[in-house]
Amino acid sequence: MGRDVIIACDFDSKQKTLEFLDKFGDIRPFVKIGMELYYAEGPSIVRELKDRGHKIFLDLKLHDIPNTVKKSMAVLSRLDVDMTNLHAGGTKNMMRAALEGLTREDGSRPMLIAVTQLTSTDEESMRADLLIDRPIDEVVMHYAKCASEAGLDGVVCSPLEAGKVHDRCGSGFFTVTPGVRFADGEVGDQKRVTTPAVAKEIGSDYIVMGRPITGATDPVSAYQRAVAEFVD
Repeated sequence: MGRDVIIACDFDSKQKTLEFLDKFGDIRPFVKIGMELYYAEGPSIVRELKDRGHKIFLDLKLHDIPNTVKKSMAVLSRLDVDMTNLHAGGTKNMMRAALEGLTREDGSRPMLIAVTQLTSTDEESMRADLLIDRPIDEVVMHYAKCASEAGLDGVVCSPLEAGKVHDRCGSGFFTVTPGVRFADGEVGDQKRVTTPAVAKEIGSDYIVMGRPITGATDPVSAYQRAVAEFVD
């Protein structure tokens, strides 16, 4: 998979999701199914969107003991998603177990990426709430390196950190970056953000955009703008 824009379909029902995606006609954007939609509709929404021709990033951010994550990933691998994730904070052992569970008998598997620090987390809250006193850039790079050493394909990180992740883990280690907004848009609850064009320049491999597209008056035009700035 090459550079792409992933639309975060953060809806609470199948109906709202399909109504939104129907606006795109023959265009089949790469979509993210997160907790809200997956918990509302279950595996059937994944199967339906795959049948419609969409690539899918299943964003459930698993974080549990290694054996539980391994078994859960084995279940998710049957859904034929293109990408899924977990929290790097679960340790290398958990990440290795996840890879083992995700890998099918024929050796194939979805792309597996790890969340370093959420883009809603800033250094102040990391220190106060998580008791992590290291600079946030250092923490993100350490988590990324652990994910790479565990055999994962990449990380979710801020677009501002994408270039540094590549420097630390190699150009083939993918960066999937939420926290992307248009220059004339609202930041919302994200703390570490940038635009599609700057994300491309810094080195993001995939950008994830939700409200700037799903909340736009013309979502298709907003998506095409993101593709023009980031992919073309």
